[in-house]
Amino acid sequence: MYDQAEKLRQLIKKTGNSHQESDIKKRTNDTRIIAVTSGKGGVGKTNFTINLAISLSNLGYSVIVMDADIGLANIDVLLGLLPKDTISSVLNKNKKITDVITDGPNGIKIIAGGSGLYDMFQLDQENIEHLKKQLMELENLFDFVLIDTGAGISEMVMSFVTAAHEVILITTPEPTSLTDVYALIKALRIKGCYNKLQLVVNRVESPNEAFSVFEKLSIASTKFLNTKIENLGYMQNSKQVLEAVKNQHPFVNLYPNSTVAKNVNSIAIKIIGTPIENENNNFLSFISKFKSFFRQ
Repeated sequence: MYDQAEKLRQLIKKTGNSHQESDIKKRTNDTRIIAVTSGKGGVGKTNFTINLAISLSNLGYSVIVMDADIGLANIDVLLGLLPKDTISSVLNKNKKITDVITDGPNGIKIIAGGSGLYDMFQLDQENIEHLKKQLMELENLFDFVLIDTGAGISEMVMSFVTAAHEVILITTPEPTSLTDVYALIKALRIKGCYNKLQLVVNRVESPNEAFSVFEKLSIASTKFLNTKIENLGYMQNSKQVLEAVKNQHPFVNLYPNSTVAKNVNSIAIKIIGTPIENENNNFLSFISKFKSFFRQ
């Protein structure tokens, strides 16, 4: 899975390539669960998640995105979709989790969160077991599960981030964004979360600015939190991103040759070229960690 970078670079140059089959089949034993989060809202987290999912799909991987952003769940809006069901139908035992999956662009799949996310923290033991069994239905169906969390350090954000195998932190160069993402890292450490942390700097004017932002945060995290963060990449500031949002299309599709689309494609290639550090990080471990959060 991780030594095919050159082949995948060729794949990604094609247009409309490698879309997944519309049906859902068991296809992998190596599901990677990545939480995408940020210290504050409005930094482009959801837009990044969608476009990263499409880039991974274009590279030949099956991807599902779970919208876990309480109050601001808007993946369906960004994509111009109208999901028939959300996770609420699963929690109410009206639908199986595979029945609430919506088809997205380029073969990606989506689970809409909506108001049902509030209900997750009101579950009794019986319903927690029901949710666990439903989540287990996703095991081996996808190569990547991307969880678009809310911003900040709410209980919901912490539950998904601490359970995920890997964490992608999104920030912008603004001081407030940097301060908030530092606070998020600190909160994760207090919670005992030692997941792999990777940084993506959005809306930079140059690669040098992105590296400068990463260095500042990396030095502070190492010195004061004894925490290492990795530099996953950056996305350059672009009017084409705004145009894509207005048109409810992912920018990697609407402007595939733009600099910002290439930025995301590079991040996707870097992700698939990096093996999971902990071999015990499997789907069951995610479920167990997620479930344990309800007991606290």
